[in-house]
Amino acid sequence: MKKLKTAIIGTGFMGKVHAENVRRLGNVEIAAVAASSGEKARQFGESIGVDRTTGNYETLLQDSEIQAVHILTPNALHHPMCKAALTAGKHVLCEKPFTMTSGEARELVDLAGKKGLANCIQHNLRYYPVVQQIRRMIEAGDLGEILIAQGTYSQDWLLYDTDWNWRVDSKANGALRAMGDIGSHWMDMIQHLTGLRITRLCAELATFHKTRKKPKGSVETFSGKTPQPDDYEAAPIDTEDFGGVMLHLGDRARGMFTVSQMSAGRKNMFTFDIYGTKSGVSWNQERPDELWIGQRNAPNQSIVKDPSLLYPKAAAYADLPGGHSEGYDDTHKQVFKRFYAKVSDASAAVEYPTFEDGLWGMVLLEKVLESSKKQGWVTV
Repeated sequence: MKKLKTAIIGTGFMGKVHAENVRRLGNVEIAAVAASSGEKARQFGESIGVDRTTGNYETLLQDSEIQAVHILTPNALHHPMCKAALTAGKHVLCEKPFTMTSGEARELVDLAGKKGLANCIQHNLRYYPVVQQIRRMIEAGDLGEILIAQGTYSQDWLLYDTDWNWRVDSKANGALRAMGDIGSHWMDMIQHLTGLRITRLCAELATFHKTRKKPKGSVETFSGKTPQPDDYEAAPIDTEDFGGVMLHLGDRARGMFTVSQMSAGRKNMFTFDIYGTKSGVSWNQERPDELWIGQRNAPNQSIVKDPSLLYPKAAAYADLPGGHSEGYDDTHKQVFKRFYAKVSDASAAVEYPTFEDGLWGMVLLEKVLESSKKQGWVTV
């Protein structure tokens, strides 16, 4: 079997996640790695057994054998790197949030369409098997008409003023940090499941640490390293630690969610409750195989992932039998499996988030920022 060849651009936390899960596919080879420096690329390549490494990603785009690239860099680099890759004829999978502005995102959507190339935004959290079961339940009318959606995405990895990551810097990350990094997941998820678009919203953002201690060297995402006084310098912060959003879904449904990167003890708690006229569901990413189903006039249920008991279209996202957990890594694999099916066969169905989804996400983030600044409701 001739393998598809891909390149990983970006060697931080997400670089590791993508590299491990691309290799689980079996039909895709990581042919090369690019990082912000030759040494970082070499070290990462050595850690995953890839010989070809570079500090200049553009050299990889000139290689006709490389068919696709994963762009896993700070957000400010997504647009120029995606544009260069598409121009070079590469299929592109990019981490979220997509770009710095909706204008940049629109340019990439148009370019990918013009080139006829597969394009994907890595909203992997859609693809837990139990989450897909919720989607199919809503499609089947099990919940009735959707009325309410609420939840949170709460973490604690930036609780202290000594916690640092490139995301706190708006020049690298964009104007929205917690909302862009994890709020984008929540908004994408609720629309994906309900089939309803966010039509209006009212947002408030808060920055609790106006100044943080910036390390003089690099720090990996979620590392939790505590610096010594000689290791850092004070840096002003202009991105938010917390955000809350009230929203309208479609014409009738209402919702509310919060995001936080300073909630002590919450490592990666992504939760949502969706309630309809017949029943409700609740899910928590920290317990990904469990689904709560609520009833008004019957006993509530708590079920555990078992593909033999899921709707067939949901079971397709489970590769292991009941009782065998499928978690965060597996969601990446499920996206990659479908993206590379499209790379391999242009006629294959698009069963993954696209640049269009990324563009819509950027529109919503800009509306969140607009609403917070004006302290009022905005129409999307």
